[in-house]
Amino acid sequence: MSQELDQMRVRREKMEELKEAGIEPFGRRFKRDHLAQDLHDKFDQYDKEELNEMGAKVIIAGRMTRKRSSGKAGFADFVDRTGKIQVYARKDMVGDEPYHVFKRSDIGDFLGIEGDVIKTDTGELTVRAHKITFLSKALRPLPNKWDGVTDPETIYRQRYLDLISNPESFKRFHQRTAIIKAVRKYMDDNGFTEVETPILNTQAGGANARPFITHHNALDIDMYLRIATELYLKRLIVGGFERVYELGRIFRNEGMDPHHNPEFTTMETYAAYFDFQDVMDETEGIVKAAAKVVSDDGKITYQGHEIDLGGNFKRITMVDAVKEKTGIDFSDESMTDEDAKKLADEHKVEYKPYWTKGHILNAFFEEFVEDTLIQPTFVYEFPVEVSPLAKRNADNPAMTDRFELYVDGSELANAFSELNDPIDQKERFEMQAKEKANGNDEAEPVDLDYVQALEYGMPPTGGLGIGIDRLVMLLTDAKSIRDVILFPTMRPEKEAKNDSKKKKNKKK
Repeated sequence: MSQELDQMRVRREKMEELKEAGIEPFGRRFKRDHLAQDLHDKFDQYDKEELNEMGAKVIIAGRMTRKRSSGKAGFADFVDRTGKIQVYARKDMVGDEPYHVFKRSDIGDFLGIEGDVIKTDTGELTVRAHKITFLSKALRPLPNKWDGVTDPETIYRQRYLDLISNPESFKRFHQRTAIIKAVRKYMDDNGFTEVETPILNTQAGGANARPFITHHNALDIDMYLRIATELYLKRLIVGGFERVYELGRIFRNEGMDPHHNPEFTTMETYAAYFDFQDVMDETEGIVKAAAKVVSDDGKITYQGHEIDLGGNFKRITMVDAVKEKTGIDFSDESMTDEDAKKLADEHKVEYKPYWTKGHILNAFFEEFVEDTLIQPTFVYEFPVEVSPLAKRNADNPAMTDRFELYVDGSELANAFSELNDPIDQKERFEMQAKEKANGNDEAEPVDLDYVQALEYGMPPTGGLGIGIDRLVMLLTDAKSIRDVILFPTMRPEKEAKNDSKKKKNKKK
């Protein structure tokens, strides 16, 4: 820490030197005409003699990340949003004062360079400076170039340091943007309209989740950050949109782990006249379009697992998936709720007193099947008890026309043929309300306005929710959701430090 303070003191002294020389340490607009990658794309193909003949003049700007100088000449690496380029400065070419500024600049400072493009004797593409403009002073030293930022707390709390020092992290977030663009293009090309719905709701609905509660002072009412976009989007289907999607932030008052952050990004889509089978095709198309950003053939590696997103995705019912792993057939009509609970006891599967056979089937799936689904797999026909907004299966009313897509043991998407029967919907809302009264904090509330919308008529509709963060994790080989969210939710630093001290004291 004392070394860092010493460096900060020296940097402030250099800042004052700049002021005394009439140079603004925190400069103004600078117009460049090339980025680092532009230079490599244009000039890497030429050799030293060819570039000397061309005499190409360029203007660049960036952050100095490495410098080596001696006497009257020096080299430095500059980084912009596209990559790195080397700069060569000579005192007799730029002048005494500008060269002094260059030589006294610190790693982390921003400079503008006007010069010509050359190659060094070692063949490295370089901008030979004719003019140097100081743009901005870094008053704190950057992390060690070779080690980068490795402490997770620093990575997530000070993402800017992570982006500066870890090229793979910088690349991952650019890939995230490209993946989202690919997903949007797929939706737009297939006739969907992107819309925006409220983030603040008067009641939380559309999912089984605990909401964040806030208060609207003017209306003097509690409001909820949305836990899903579903119910508003389906109101638009009632209104005649036919194909809509929304890509945006969702907020759930839940714990944090490698796959969960309290605020995260999803895309929900709804298409009139689709059923869940159509939505499976849609989902497969979305994932394949996104995968092309990182892999031409759809084959990727995620956490050591080879995964093929280019072929046909497997499709299996939940009942069959559980039967494959445990030998238990939950489709047996003679099996009662009590029988299911006995099976849960025998297999050490935890359940709540109000749970029925459908709940326990879902619990068996989560316990024995979910983690084993490495290759992309659609699991469909979910119990009605855990699918309050999905249409019942025509052949088996105890099940719904719902699926989830799993890759590497993690849920990537959730979809179903939407329930468009207002009478059934109201009954299921009421069933959920009873669960809430029995202690299920995540159960759906009764949304009478939504029921009213359904009473005006909603066509058969297929709906999808896909986790964008998890999709990006998969395609960029990121282990934690925090690695794909620029600024993940963190405990206040002071509390985190106190917890760390308590843990150390306990060990002693």
